[in-house]
Amino acid sequence: MSNVEAASEAVWCEVPVESPKGVQVLPAREVPMGGPRALQVRRTLPQRARTLIGAWCFADHYGPVDVPAIGGMDLPPHPHTGLQTVSWLFSGDIEHRDSLGTHAPIRPGELNLMTGGRGIAHSEVSTDDTTVLHGVQLWVALPEADREAARDFQHHAPEPVRIDGAELRVFLGSLAGETSPVRTFTPLLGAQVDVEPHTAVTLSVDPGFEHGLLVDAGDVLLDDTTIRPAELGYVASGVETLTLTNRSDGPARTILLGGPPFEEEIVMWWNFIARDHDEIVRARQDWEAASERFGSVEGYAGRRLPAPALPDVVIAPRRNPPRRADRARS
Repeated sequence: MSNVEAASEAVWCEVPVESPKGVQVLPAREVPMGGPRALQVRRTLPQRARTLIGAWCFADHYGPVDVPAIGGMDLPPHPHTGLQTVSWLFSGDIEHRDSLGTHAPIRPGELNLMTGGRGIAHSEVSTDDTTVLHGVQLWVALPEADREAARDFQHHAPEPVRIDGAELRVFLGSLAGETSPVRTFTPLLGAQVDVEPHTAVTLSVDPGFEHGLLVDAGDVLLDDTTIRPAELGYVASGVETLTLTNRSDGPARTILLGGPPFEEEIVMWWNFIARDHDEIVRARQDWEAASERFGSVEGYAGRRLPAPALPDVVIAPRRNPPRRADRARS
């Protein structure tokens, strides 16, 4: 997915709420995202209060969208550097094309992971037979040693697993005895967790990971804290279990993300992740010049997406706030 905001580097959001047990509630903001009638998405990462959860650095949540009435997704070829894109759908179908030559569907319950590395381009278009479009688009920052990795594309359809009144689909990392075969450059967790009505499930998690729970549907307690639909609940590293309680009369659907704290500062602008302003400038210049750095996307019926104008200031690194243990020592 492309970030098509004209000025995405300066964002001021609501102050998040932190519960007594340390669960931080990160609200979403609505952003128009391409399409003839501008598909609206709800963005929880990045924001002022938190840039990353592990290496997860971008989280867009959209739908359910009535495609015939509102319009679907039509994102022209656009570039990425320094990241991996993670596409995960609840309903609908999207056609993916990239400069590796990949032409692949994105379907509900199936992971598509694309590695940008030094540079890749892709397009995403909802299919003609899609009536309801609903899902998430996530980005993962690549670490310094791998951020110019070769372009790559991986697909995985995880089998659903039932435990204690919940159904899990583990698309990255390991959870509840299930491990995804998909390769990543830092340890990560990504899973859809659906919880039955009026049911609680306790999950054993890696204490070295920090976690984020994005709620799609349902009234969900993350430990002691209510996370409402479109909100993201954050839990710092150091916990060994997470309890999800669905207080709703219907099923709850969530996306659980995790990874060890990502200690590198990143510079993030438009669709590029870098380490300083000058790298961003060069990436933009290369895209506008149709450089071979990004390659070309074949089969998209239209023009590629132009880069927005750069801001008149030096783009500063994005930093997470200090962890609670660090704040206690200061």
